[in-house]
Amino acid sequence: MAIVYDHIMQLKSEPERFSYTDRESMLYALGVGFCQTDALDPQELRYVYENDLKTVPTMATIIAWNLRVLNNAGINYLMVVHGEQRLKLFRPLPSSADIIAQGRVTGCFDKGPGKGAIVLTETDISLASGEKLCTLGGTVFARGDGGFGGPAGSGPEPHQLPDRAADLTCELTTRHDQALVYRLSGDRNPLHSDPNFAKAAGFPKPILHGLCTYGTVCRAVLKTYCDYDHTKMKSFDVRFSAPVFPGETIITEMWRDGNTVSFRARLKERDVVVVNNGRCELAD
Repeated sequence: MAIVYDHIMQLKSEPERFSYTDRESMLYALGVGFCQTDALDPQELRYVYENDLKTVPTMATIIAWNLRVLNNAGINYLMVVHGEQRLKLFRPLPSSADIIAQGRVTGCFDKGPGKGAIVLTETDISLASGEKLCTLGGTVFARGDGGFGGPAGSGPEPHQLPDRAADLTCELTTRHDQALVYRLSGDRNPLHSDPNFAKAAGFPKPILHGLCTYGTVCRAVLKTYCDYDHTKMKSFDVRFSAPVFPGETIITEMWRDGNTVSFRARLKERDVVVVNNGRCELAD
């Protein structure tokens, strides 16, 4: 099995219908840590209680979870790493909706033999009425698939963080069972739940989903710069740089320049950067 450039660049899914309810919205919020330290916090409660329910913007990554753009892509899936996640919102996510999603490959770059390949994807999600909801962008690092003869390159340039001390920080602790809760939103990869599988993959124990870290950092920005108002967030882009173990503390460092919030996240316990080159665009 190997990547064939002309083939992978033609990959796209058919428009597919999905639906979710307030149950999925509340479960996602619990999975990224809302109300974990204070179940009576009125700001966070509005994300996990159906009375005037708000939605976490990064929930967009799981509402069409079974859409598989990279089926038959010719890559070694055991060597795949989620490198980047991008999100552009055209309107706030409803707490429940019928949606239509369609994904496609937008780029594929050859880093060379033994150096892997970069695959870019995009997914457009609309309401069943036709109103555009959001666009997801992803970068996959296929570590075992370099040298297939494709063009050189590395995809989008990472967002550069300001060269000054962070304006504000937010410290959020993950639960030891957080991956077990988050996986109920769709990603049941045993890497995040099975100790034996995790050890076979080279980890001492199961790791937190990268997209759970993504949602947790979104929670930090919502709390710090949006006053928990989900309608203020228009985009949320990150580069993943290291895994998180459930129970570790994520410190998000943030800089604001106009409507742009730049950010990165590191672990308190290990001083490892887990999310880098983050960029969030706020509404006017």
